[in-house]
Amino acid sequence: MSLRFDVDAVVLDIEGTTSATGFVVDVLYPYSRSRFGALLSERSTDPDVVRAVSQVRDLLGEPDADAVRVEKALHEWLDGDVKATPLKTLQGLIWSEGFARGDLVSHFYDDVVPVLRRWHGDGVRLHVYSSGSVAAQRAWFASSPDGDLLPLVSGLYDTENAGPKQEPDSYRRIAGSTGTEAGRLLFLSDRPGELDAARAAGWHAVGIRRPGEPYYEQGVGDHAQAGTFDEITISTSGSTT
Repeated sequence: MSLRFDVDAVVLDIEGTTSATGFVVDVLYPYSRSRFGALLSERSTDPDVVRAVSQVRDLLGEPDADAVRVEKALHEWLDGDVKATPLKTLQGLIWSEGFARGDLVSHFYDDVVPVLRRWHGDGVRLHVYSSGSVAAQRAWFASSPDGDLLPLVSGLYDTENAGPKQEPDSYRRIAGSTGTEAGRLLFLSDRPGELDAARAAGWHAVGIRRPGEPYYEQGVGDHAQAGTFDEITISTSGSTT
């Protein structure tokens, strides 16, 4: 069954939606875990690192926490799958370096890239909204097995520049930033709480359900759902798709 939407822009979640959560957990998380200590010591004066370390201390309520304590907190949050903004910032810096060196190549489900290219060609604006940092998103899309996909993407949003993914105000901020009316935006995600928040902000929302993903059995509540991107047809005000 094909789902049809008349919208101007599609906003994409990454984990469980465009890409396998297992790849992030099994490949990217261990890669960052082994490099937190080096990042904190070797780039301690980097403005992004300084800001993230300050945020870690704020979240811990420990303004004098040293690098050892900060690293311990990062490991604990990683173990608990805590979507803490400074954790995502530091992971993003590490992953960006890994992608740039060729240590890492991102993962996309087979159905995703051809559909994104078709939507882009049809004039649909594509944005990304992930709990992973903007730096990590940029590296992810630039280092795909299909080459650099960044030219397909008009904007990147994370929990720092948009806000938490289960709060409607975050989606209102993205709508304002993109200059797109809420009713002309479609959000794709595997997480029902995120879909709920997008709908509460006036967006269209579709749950992506892929076997083997963490939220597959839970389902997507009362949202429309698709198993692959090619089950979704998009038209825009100026297209004939």
